[in-house]
Amino acid sequence: HRQKFYRGHSDDIISLALHPERVLVATGQVGKEPYICIWDSYTVQTISVLKDVHTHGIACLAFDLDGQRLVSVGLDSKNAVCVWDWKRGKMLSMAPGHTDRIFDISWDLYQPNKLVSCGVKHIKFWSLCGNALTPKRGVFGKTGDLQTILCLACARDELTYSGALNGDIYVWKGINLIRTIQGAHAAGIFSMNACEEGFATGGRDGCIRLWDLTFKPITVIDLRETDQGYKGLSVRSVCWRGDHILVGTQDSEIFEIVVQERNKPFLIMQGHCEGELWALAVHPTKPLAVTGSDDRSVRIWSLVDHALIARCNMEEPIRCAAVNADGIHLALGMKDGSFTVLRVRYDMTEVVHIKDRKEAIHELKYSPDGTYLAVGCNDSSVDIYGVTQRYKKVGECLGSLSFITHLDWSSDSRYLQTNDGNGKRLFYRMPGGKEVTSTEEVKGVHWASWTCVSGLEVNGIWPKYSDINDVNSVDGNYIGQVLVTADDYGIIKLFRYPCLRKGAKFRKYIGHSAHVTNVRWSHDYQWVISIGGADHSVFQWKFIPERKLKDALHIAPQESLADSNSDESDSDLSDVPELDSEIEQETQLTYRRQVYKEDLPQLKEQCKEKQKSATSKRRERAPGNSIRLHFVHGYRGYDCRSNLFYTQIGEIVYHVAAVGVIYNRQQNTQRFYLGHDDDILCLTIHPLKDYVATGQVGRDPSIHIWDTETIKPLSILKGHHQFGVSAVDFSADGKRLVSVGIDDSHTIVLWDWKKGEKLSIARGSKDKIFVVKMNPYVPDKLITAGIKHMKFWRKAGGGLIGRKGYVGTLGKNDTMMCAVYGWTEEMAFSGTSTGDVCIWRDIFLVKTVKAHDGPVFSMHALEKGFVTGGKDGIVALWDDSFERCLKTYAIKRAALAPGSKGLLLEDNPSIRAISLGHGHILVGTKNGEILEVDKSGPITLLVQGHMEGEVWGLATHPYLPICATVSDDKTLRIWDLSPSHCMLAVRKLKKGGRCCCFSPDGKALAVGLNDGSFLMANADTLEDLVSFHHRKDMISDIRFSPGSGKYLAVASHDSFIDIYNVLSSKRVGICKGATSYITHIDWDIRARKSFIYYCYMVEKIAWASWTSVLGLCCEGIWPVIGEVTDVTASCLTNDKMVLATGDDLGFVKLFRYPTKGKFGKFKRYVAHSAHVTNVRWTYDDSMLVTLGGTDMSLMVWTNEMEAYREKRPCDSEESDIDSEEDGGYDSDVTRENEISYTIRALSTNIRPMFGIKPHLQQKEPSVDERPPVSRAPPQPEKLQTNNVGKKKRPIEDLVLELVFGYRGRDCRNNVHYLNDGDDIIYHTASIGILHNVATGSQSFYQEHNDDILCLTVNQHPKFINIVATGQVGDSADMSATAPSIHIWDAMNKQTLSILRCYHSKGVCSVSFSATGKLLLSVGLDPEHTITIWRWQEGAKIASRAGHNQRIFVAEFRPDSDTQFVSVGVKHVKFWTLAGRALLSKKGLLSTLEDARMQTMLAIAFGANNLTFTGTISGDVCVWKDHILCRIVARAHNGPVFAMYTTLRDGLIVTGGKERPSKEGGAVKLWDQELRRCRAFRLETGQATDCVRSVCRGKGKILVGTRNAEIIEVGEKNAACNILVNGHVDGPIWGLATHPSRDFFLSAAEDGTVRLWDIADKKMLNKVNLGHAARTVCYSPEGDMVAIGMKNGEFIILLVSSLKIWGKKRDRRCPIHDIRFSPDSRYLAVGSSENSVDFYDLTLGPTLNRISYCKDIPSFVIQMDFSADSRYLQVSSGCYKRHVYEVPSGKHLMDHAAIDRITWATWTSILGDEVLGIWSRHAEKADVNCACVSHSGISLVTGDDFGMVKLFDFPCPEKFAKHKRFLGHSPHVTNIRFTSGDRHVVSAGGDDCSLFVWKCVPMPH
Repeated sequence: HRQKFYRGHSDDIISLALHPERVLVATGQVGKEPYICIWDSYTVQTISVLKDVHTHGIACLAFDLDGQRLVSVGLDSKNAVCVWDWKRGKMLSMAPGHTDRIFDISWDLYQPNKLVSCGVKHIKFWSLCGNALTPKRGVFGKTGDLQTILCLACARDELTYSGALNGDIYVWKGINLIRTIQGAHAAGIFSMNACEEGFATGGRDGCIRLWDLTFKPITVIDLRETDQGYKGLSVRSVCWRGDHILVGTQDSEIFEIVVQERNKPFLIMQGHCEGELWALAVHPTKPLAVTGSDDRSVRIWSLVDHALIARCNMEEPIRCAAVNADGIHLALGMKDGSFTVLRVRYDMTEVVHIKDRKEAIHELKYSPDGTYLAVGCNDSSVDIYGVTQRYKKVGECLGSLSFITHLDWSSDSRYLQTNDGNGKRLFYRMPGGKEVTSTEEVKGVHWASWTCVSGLEVNGIWPKYSDINDVNSVDGNYIGQVLVTADDYGIIKLFRYPCLRKGAKFRKYIGHSAHVTNVRWSHDYQWVISIGGADHSVFQWKFIPERKLKDALHIAPQESLADSNSDESDSDLSDVPELDSEIEQETQLTYRRQVYKEDLPQLKEQCKEKQKSATSKRRERAPGNSIRLHFVHGYRGYDCRSNLFYTQIGEIVYHVAAVGVIYNRQQNTQRFYLGHDDDILCLTIHPLKDYVATGQVGRDPSIHIWDTETIKPLSILKGHHQFGVSAVDFSADGKRLVSVGIDDSHTIVLWDWKKGEKLSIARGSKDKIFVVKMNPYVPDKLITAGIKHMKFWRKAGGGLIGRKGYVGTLGKNDTMMCAVYGWTEEMAFSGTSTGDVCIWRDIFLVKTVKAHDGPVFSMHALEKGFVTGGKDGIVALWDDSFERCLKTYAIKRAALAPGSKGLLLEDNPSIRAISLGHGHILVGTKNGEILEVDKSGPITLLVQGHMEGEVWGLATHPYLPICATVSDDKTLRIWDLSPSHCMLAVRKLKKGGRCCCFSPDGKALAVGLNDGSFLMANADTLEDLVSFHHRKDMISDIRFSPGSGKYLAVASHDSFIDIYNVLSSKRVGICKGATSYITHIDWDIRARKSFIYYCYMVEKIAWASWTSVLGLCCEGIWPVIGEVTDVTASCLTNDKMVLATGDDLGFVKLFRYPTKGKFGKFKRYVAHSAHVTNVRWTYDDSMLVTLGGTDMSLMVWTNEMEAYREKRPCDSEESDIDSEEDGGYDSDVTRENEISYTIRALSTNIRPMFGIKPHLQQKEPSVDERPPVSRAPPQPEKLQTNNVGKKKRPIEDLVLELVFGYRGRDCRNNVHYLNDGDDIIYHTASIGILHNVATGSQSFYQEHNDDILCLTVNQHPKFINIVATGQVGDSADMSATAPSIHIWDAMNKQTLSILRCYHSKGVCSVSFSATGKLLLSVGLDPEHTITIWRWQEGAKIASRAGHNQRIFVAEFRPDSDTQFVSVGVKHVKFWTLAGRALLSKKGLLSTLEDARMQTMLAIAFGANNLTFTGTISGDVCVWKDHILCRIVARAHNGPVFAMYTTLRDGLIVTGGKERPSKEGGAVKLWDQELRRCRAFRLETGQATDCVRSVCRGKGKILVGTRNAEIIEVGEKNAACNILVNGHVDGPIWGLATHPSRDFFLSAAEDGTVRLWDIADKKMLNKVNLGHAARTVCYSPEGDMVAIGMKNGEFIILLVSSLKIWGKKRDRRCPIHDIRFSPDSRYLAVGSSENSVDFYDLTLGPTLNRISYCKDIPSFVIQMDFSADSRYLQVSSGCYKRHVYEVPSGKHLMDHAAIDRITWATWTSILGDEVLGIWSRHAEKADVNCACVSHSGISLVTGDDFGMVKLFDFPCPEKFAKHKRFLGHSPHVTNIRFTSGDRHVVSAGGDDCSLFVWKCVPMPH
């Protein structure tokens, strides 16, 4: 009778599933961010945590057959269903579950990848393929009522058994209900459990039923009839194993039933049931506890046996309880204001029942001497009753103003203290109840018990600075001097007693879910009992006094996944040492930015309008020069640690600003990684010392892993941190990476960095985490250290479980600055902010060693010891156990070796990073220096930069390559820019400075300081020459006049400019007139005027220098988003050609000077992180020097002139906003770009109908309602049937046999060869078609539920004949209408994977990678997202917005899995997949003169990284890497729509839009370099050929055209063979089948009528009419054809010669239907002018109208003649059907007469006979067409949803039963049976395709 507990959850657990191996358990909880834990039931340790997907809670869980996958259902509004690979913590698939609650879900254990879920009024059958979960709703049909299904179990042969709310069991086969077992239970069936022997069900009627495997009843057990039973028992859970049955009930009981003794169930567990549980009392002398609840029961529990020993039911809900001191009387306070006293010993008999109050009694207590009972009520009174006087009321206490919450008696029973709802504490004298107001009187009182929450002794239970009252109960243990509290958050806390100061330390224990209502010590203080309000549970805790804690240490640290804020409280900071000043500074850095670089695209979008208005003027071109980063002075040490390493080959890698730097100390050169766009905050090196990981600041900050050799990114990780990444570390095997964010909860993420996958994530701590380290021995473990924080983590699935370091008595929770692992997996070492090194074993602190004065900032583990560095500037070497310090090195100027590249600013700088290797110790300091310490002592300074504070002042020397900088760090420094790259001199200033300037002769240097003073110093020695102090505000710019430098202008922030005479050192003038502070000044050449911010000078003056950012000459430098960012500095080259600017976003830009006109074009470079504060060219323009404000770096760029520039692009170079030149125009491209794809589900009606739909019209009562038996003659046939002799067989099914059509008008690259050219594959509508070239036979892939837009074939031999197709869709909500990609096998049509994607609207391009394992897709969403998939697993690897305009095609390079190219409207981008990130480079045009960005349409590839793109103008661009290197002009005369690279010989096929000419052709075959070509003409007879798809096989080229033809061209003989024909434009309105042969005619918007042969599977003939055709009809003999046109004309052709027999135009509007009468005499022509005209054909081809039908209320849709040619039925656009006489045109009104007409044909969608064809869902969309079979018993219809439906005829019942067939796009426009009912032909609206379906008759 023992329990073990799993306590990994933080809120109520509401779902549980058992793994099939029956050891692991999955549980799901409620909460705002609920998670699922999978844990081991033996060790109760967490195995895996699944989170970040569901909200609100997890309603159901189920494992699959082998336990690899877990399905969960959320409580969110969509009841999301989610499938997990739970071991990896990874979600495989997710879909919206249902609109209402789901109660149960189960895997089908007999079919792979199938699930069933059920719930409110539904059951759904799911299939999982790829990442797509696709549901089918169960069809209840006539077999059962649609109702709520509560539970289910799956069985063999696709059978599913389910329990319903009414007690029936529903049996399903597939998705159909096949039978019901009625009355299986009397009420709802809550639980169903399947086992080897059969099924067990349990219901609300309290019965358990056992069933065998075929669900025949075995036996019933009625629990209400057993000895434990009671009325109202309800079974919630049942489990059957062998001869034992486990039952859980609604009233918290668990029974075990042995089948042999079924009426003696064994009670395993019980507890309180409904309502809240508030009452708790402990027996004064025995180990008993009493509880009472709103379920009206009082229960007595034994604390020793853990069992219920008595139970008694009362009349009212119980709210409090107390036991008298002698243990005889038990008092219970009720919710209705009464209280009852029972005898405990004797079967709980009642002593008294007293009701004096109306409101609930919330607290009562007996006095310690047993004479009184105090009863506290919610009406704020306490009544005192005398126990011995049979509970007579002896007093009352009325001092409170609010409800009474707690009472305590004094030990001598003379005083009572109370707490009330206001938090007031009052005292009363007993027994009278007089209030005691003098505090003196109660000072010395000793209280018998302490359960009050307010009072001096318990101040500490409240946190500091808070006035909340969420503690519900306390109880003091005087002996153990501890206090236990219970609060609203489900937490039990243990404090010391008394605890006088607010915010005392505590230990906390979780387990209860929400409110803990009461808590008490047992009589001997051995246990604590706590009760939960809403969870009805009673917890018993064992108390371990301090003296025993040592033995019990193993249970001390409790594993928890609860939020980090729930650590032991640290609100009482008194005993934590003050933080070191440096650490204090660092913790206050937030790294938050107003504008992040990621925000630029959106900001640009917002500013589009502004830009458009301004760019009507021609924008200035970008300059020809470019710059390349050459050297950076600086190292980020002031707020980063351990960010300095040796690489494999001994170079040094570190970071500053947004640059990763690799420094070669032999050559004193640097190489740069420029992939980051903002401050890098951390850096670590791979164990093999070749790769580096760096993390940056950003809104969604990224971590880049890059190679130090090639400086190329290998992987970029993002998406899980906010604001920035503060620490990273590789695992020992180098496969994993862990990172920590600087968001508020300092999230920790564990990555598989090569794949870019997040493996696990957890919240770290609410304070800053400085360091994270992976365990070198166990890749699943890691440590984090930070402010008052040391935690040991292990990976559990998708989560991390952290345990706090256990300090014990050894130390305090100190702030940790660094940490490393030792020589075993258990040992860890951390450096603290006080200078100690802590040594940890497992999670316990074993000892501390004093190592440094001040914080230990860095440590590094060696083979045989450690090295540490601290704020004291000392590097210490230690042995391997920190026993002794072997050697120390002090960083001092005296020790600097002669080879140093600079000067140390101060001795003993704070050491922030240490690394060892190559015989040296590498040291990074807070002052931005990097030093190399030789083991023997000498120190070499390698790199240095400014210290913290912003750097603004920058000046370049007039004739030497040196520059000066001055910074807020109070230093003035001189730097050498020539190859030695070092700091030449430094001097400390009394104040920080913001500007400096060399005199024209280079001898003096003027420096402006922040306090308003300035000084002039000797430029060589930096000694003072002179200084002035005239202003109060900071000096912002300072300038010598040109020439001799006679004057000095000094500008300050108080808006003045002072002019000084240099030689006489006097002020000679003041310029006023600026309205704001002055930022920049310049002199003119003649030293007369000074140019000021905000004033316009005349352009003619030749300025000596230009550093201003305003003025006409440079208005173009202000960016489009000028409101957000400022241009802070600019500088003009001495040759006045190029203006360099720096801005607030860290960009350095080059403009052509002068930059007139707004928004000039520029080249942009990223390296600085935030503000670029200053830019200056050197004297000879060979270099540009830039300063970063907050990143403190000085960057030197070399200027590459136009002429000398090597033909290699600089990585960071990028031009600005996309070019606004017109990308070219072509009608086909425009159509494709602007087309909007409708999805079927949202389709609306194609005809402008009005009126009430037939199924909603009121039926008029028929006059001639015949009695059921009558002697009248039988009704005539509805329809003349022509196969009377045969036995009629209704048609059972339609099978797609042929499709005439190909989607070429707006899709591309969608025709491919398969099987060496024997077959071709293409698509139309929602069908993928495999077409055999030799026989013309077709087979179809029909799994898409909407139009296919793109198709590609996998070229890898391992994936032969694998095809991917992408379809249109709705929003990207992962539901069944979301866009998806299907990957399938072309031969057997098996679906291999379905990828539901986030491309809202649809997928417009797909491409397989070289290995065939990856798939690339492009969306039609506004961002035109590009996504990469691992399609076999259905996993999305990476996704990114592609371009703001349409992308047409994206293709992988044929030899790569990581490189691909996308093209679109004015767009070509070259992409690299790095891990999970997509990096893109725009194509660079600038290398070719006058090249402009056109709209690109197609892609092909060549060797050596060549890419070819086809443009809208007919040119082909040739790109090397991402640079345009050549243009093949006029490769075609029109747009190049298609290109194909042949993999076997590298030849390239292009297809374009051309008029056929002698030499040119629409298809060309080129060599590998696109230099020579051969043209092919397509003999189609069209005026222009427009090729949309090309493919090359063995000696053949396959071409798909805009005109829906697919043509095979022979390479040798250029012969064309048309394989597929189709209509060019739709809709195809006209359709007619030949009266006797398997031919049919179609007529469409494209102005053609075509004749098709079903048997030969081809088009026999076509006639171009020159106008759009609307309808077509054969004469009864089949010798004539009538065609109705859109312009109102109709034509009659003779079939034999295709000559026109006659034509006529009597109407102006489209002709909608045309019909020959069955006797061939009349022709009826129905038009949209609401009329039908009759023509007599016997009068010859003059075609004079003989009469017409009047008063048709709307346009004509369909017409049918009667069999005797005397009547015509007309259906019209207002949903009305009319019958007219022929040829008079008189309207026939008599219903009886109409009912007796036999019709020759029936194509009407209206009429009582076809009422059943209208579906419930026809609000927006209509049935468009119908046709009754020649046998007269079957009916097919076509509707706006693209469905073909098969009904029985007639079908007068509403919503008749039918079969549906999918395949068409929205709108089926017409449908017909062929002769003999062998086929049905349906015509499509949007898809311009004709489908031929084979009719399958019912078997005999």
